[in-house]
Amino acid sequence: MSKKSKKYREAIAKVPAEPIAPLAAMNLVKEVATAAFDETVTADFRLGIDTRQADQQLRGTVSLPNGSGKTVRVAVFAEGEAARAAEEAGADIVGTDELMAQVQAGEFNFDAAVATPDQMGKVGRLGKILGPRGLMPNPKLGTVTNDVAKAINELKGGRVEYRADRYGIAHVIIGKASFTPEQLAENYGAVYDEILRMKPSAAKGKYVKSITVASTMGPGIKVDSSVTREYTEAE
Repeated sequence: MSKKSKKYREAIAKVPAEPIAPLAAMNLVKEVATAAFDETVTADFRLGIDTRQADQQLRGTVSLPNGSGKTVRVAVFAEGEAARAAEEAGADIVGTDELMAQVQAGEFNFDAAVATPDQMGKVGRLGKILGPRGLMPNPKLGTVTNDVAKAINELKGGRVEYRADRYGIAHVIIGKASFTPEQLAENYGAVYDEILRMKPSAAKGKYVKSITVASTMGPGIKVDSSVTREYTEAE
């Protein structure tokens, strides 16, 4: 057995079979995050929805109160005054035709993209390239807007996207292993509150079936889904 697998077995041994309170889960996720790098912590929400149905889709964004811990590079498709505003707001790449050419050439030096409405006629032609990578600007996500500065600040300040996959599971970043348990619990709470708020009206039966948190290299830890407030309180 490798050293890594031994560490993983030791981590697994510390994880209880039953769900635990959010703050306890965040303490444990930090304890079992033993990689040499600052692991990303994610929460997986298994939901009672059928995303094959148009009225049971779940997708949106939520701002994490303590940020995501990730440096987000933002590209902005804009011209004129909007382009200047984007540069002043700290966009990493700003442009139109030249930026489109980079994307078409397979150059993706950004993690999120924003576009002004007047540029969507051009940007729409990049849908087959940007869409599969989750980089297509979308008005529902606030990334097609004339207020590019606001969008940039939100993306760089800890706004993360959530989307339920075909199995009804929403995988969401809630921070880094270097965060305090309280910071992780607060971020988790913000995401959970948002997912509860956005429950599709057509969803039937139990909505939140289970929740698991894990670091990049760590085992999954079940979180008590009945706790829907005071996420940072100890058991």
